[in-house]
Amino acid sequence: MTRVAIIIERADSSLGGAERSVLELTGRLSVLGLDVTILAAKGPVEADNIQVLCKDRRGKRTPLPAFDKALQEHFVNHRYDIIHSTLPFGFADVYQPRGGSFREAMLQHAASYENSALIFMKRHLHWINRKRTAMLRAERILCRRDETVIAALSDYVKRQFQRHYKLAEERIAVIPNGVRICSQIDEKAVDQLRAKVLRELNLQEAHDPALFLFAANNFRLKGLGPLLRSLALVRQNIQRPVCALVAGTGKTRAYRKKAAKLDLAGRIAFLGKVHPIQHALAVADAAVLPTWYDPSSRFILEALAAGKPVITTRNNGAAEMYTDGRHGITLERPDDIERLGEALAFYCDPDNVKLAQEAIVTDRLIDEVSITRHAQQLIELYEKILRARGLRK
Repeated sequence: MTRVAIIIERADSSLGGAERSVLELTGRLSVLGLDVTILAAKGPVEADNIQVLCKDRRGKRTPLPAFDKALQEHFVNHRYDIIHSTLPFGFADVYQPRGGSFREAMLQHAASYENSALIFMKRHLHWINRKRTAMLRAERILCRRDETVIAALSDYVKRQFQRHYKLAEERIAVIPNGVRICSQIDEKAVDQLRAKVLRELNLQEAHDPALFLFAANNFRLKGLGPLLRSLALVRQNIQRPVCALVAGTGKTRAYRKKAAKLDLAGRIAFLGKVHPIQHALAVADAAVLPTWYDPSSRFILEALAAGKPVITTRNNGAAEMYTDGRHGITLERPDDIERLGEALAFYCDPDNVKLAQEAIVTDRLIDEVSITRHAQQLIELYEKILRARGLRK
C-alpha cells in the first residue's frame, strides 16, 4: 500500500477552503486504497491519520523554519512513499499550493484595493510581511529543484508558475480542484433558511425575488464591493426584486454602509457562516463570485455540483470547469460593473436559470468537479513519480 504524507499548516476545517479540501482529499485517497497521514503544524485535534507536530509552540501560526525542523525530525522515524505538501518545502515530491503561487496571490491581493495609493503600497512594501516574504523565498527555491512536481489546481495556476518562475511544462501537472458532492440536503433546514432570508429582506414568496448567493470570508478580495455596485445598477431595470445573499465570516460594517449609500436597503442579507453551504445554494437562483483572485474556488465548484449557474471571473481557476454562456458567465474583470450587472440581469430570467441547470446535468459537470476525480488524478501523478524512481513497474 502506498504511504502518503500530506503536509498542511493547520488541520482545521473551520479555517477555510484549503484546510477543508485537504481533509476531504485525505478521506477520498484513503477510500481509494492509499495509506494517508496528514502532517500539520497546528490543529485542534489529533487522530490516527492526523499528526500535529508543533502543538507545543505558542501562537496560532508556526514559522516555516520551525515546521521544517519538526517535519525533518518526524521523517527520521517515519517513512513515506510520497511527500505531498501544500507549503513550499524543497523535500516534497509534490507541491500543491492551494492558494496558487505566493507571488500571484500578493499581486492580486494588492489589485483588489480600490485606492491606487494602497495598491502601490501593497505591491512594493509586501516584504514587511515576514511570513509572506519567507513563503515567497521558499517557493522560489523550491521551483529551482527539479525533483518537485507542481500540482496546479487549474491552468490559471500553471500559468502563474510559468510566468513568475519560468518553469518548464514537464514540471507542472494540472489537476483541477474538486469538492465533495453532497447527494442529499435537509429540506426542512433549507425551508427555514429561505424563510429567514425573506424575513430579513422584508419580502414574501409572492414577490418572486431573484436571489444571488455570494460566499467568502475575505469580502474585498472576492469582489463584494463590485457586486453591490452592480446590484444597484441592475435593480433599476428588473421588475423582480434582485437580492444578494452574503455568506461568510467577513467584516460586514463597511459593506452595510456601502449598501445604504447605494440605496440597497432590503436587497442585501448578511447570513454569516452557513454550514453546509449547500443549504444556501438551494435557496439561491445562482452563485456569484466576482473575485480578484482564486486559484480554483470551492464555492463555485460546489454551486456547479448543486446544479446552479455561476458568475465569476477569469481570475478564478474554477471558471475553467464550465462553459461560459452555457453553465454560467465568466467576466474578464471583477470591476467591470456594467458586464457584471448584465450577468445578474441574465439570471434574473428563470428560463435562463433553467437552461443552465439542464446543461449542468446533461454535461455531467458534477463528475468533473468531484473530489473523487481529483483524487484519482493525484494517484496517477503519484504512480508516475514512483515509476520514475523505479519503485513501480
